[in-house]
Amino acid sequence: MAYKEKDTKKWTAQWFETNAKGEKKKRRKRGFSTKKEALEYERQKKLNSSRSMDMKLSEFMEVYFEDKQNELKERTMKNKRYMMEQHIIPYFGNQMMSEISASQIIQWQNEMQTKGFSESYLRMIQNQLTSLFTHASRIYDLHTNPCKKVKRMGNSDSRSLDFWTTEEYQQFIQTIEPGTRYYLIFEILFWTGCRIGELLALTPADINFERNQISITKTYYRTERKDVITEPKTKQSVRTIEIPEFLKQEIKQFIEGHYGMPENERLFPIVQEAVQHKMKQNMVKAGVKKIRVHDLRHSHVAYLINKGIEPILIKERLGHKDIRITLNTYGHLYPNQQRRIADLLDNEQEKSPNSGNCQD
Repeated sequence: MAYKEKDTKKWTAQWFETNAKGEKKKRRKRGFSTKKEALEYERQKKLNSSRSMDMKLSEFMEVYFEDKQNELKERTMKNKRYMMEQHIIPYFGNQMMSEISASQIIQWQNEMQTKGFSESYLRMIQNQLTSLFTHASRIYDLHTNPCKKVKRMGNSDSRSLDFWTTEEYQQFIQTIEPGTRYYLIFEILFWTGCRIGELLALTPADINFERNQISITKTYYRTERKDVITEPKTKQSVRTIEIPEFLKQEIKQFIEGHYGMPENERLFPIVQEAVQHKMKQNMVKAGVKKIRVHDLRHSHVAYLINKGIEPILIKERLGHKDIRITLNTYGHLYPNQQRRIADLLDNEQEKSPNSGNCQD
């Protein structure tokens, strides 16, 4: 029970928690201005300790992130929290997890779909709500998962991918002076398909000039005014990318032009927003259609597909976790092969010695 400290006149919350050994330990939190605040803090701690589903969704969200802190990357946690706080908490935050119904989720979906979000963003929002209820069901025995009863909103299918052809890219890159930082940045992005975070984490030590290879072992992003270098998106993202001779020479000349650059120093010590800003400026100069920096990755894949490269090789080059990701994202760019199969069968039939005989 909450009590008032005699010396400070502040209220202290007090509760018991069970540790990993099954032992009950008394816990305290001091400094509350009112008894009501202390009691509410006690209530939340008791709920979190028992993980009862008679808990507000906003409270369970904190349990979820506490459980996932060693599983999800900091940036992923931040993005998930942002979407939950913007699009889920305002609707369900004060409702008990055990009381949220499938019909309420449908009403929420209907309202979300009036806000003008893209189909892919709607699916991302839906995934955040689903992840909460899935975790509650699997780990804390929530009896009914309402998300399983409704159709997911949005669409993760990326059939409207934006990308440049090689002609459009050449038109764009001609507006940038060869040998400069941004020239090399766009060259690497277009001809390797690496992610922008992976590129901005590259150091001279990651380039193998003898084998014409780039090693992708880390990624970069900036948050709260701090530069963060961390592991790539997935384990499969750690990979070696073979590069053409001309790109190797461009990288080599750039490094040699920065005499004495340390082996572990970032090649491009800038942020993603600077790259996007430069790209916007030069798209206008070049008169090409507007795409995002990430779409240069799609452009690389479109180029490879046009050259007949198999999906499994593209998967390895991009560092996808699963071939299904590659096929779901880019499968529609592959030409329909049915006519080719029919022609192949016709050719085989013409070679047959009995091709002119028809039998019942």
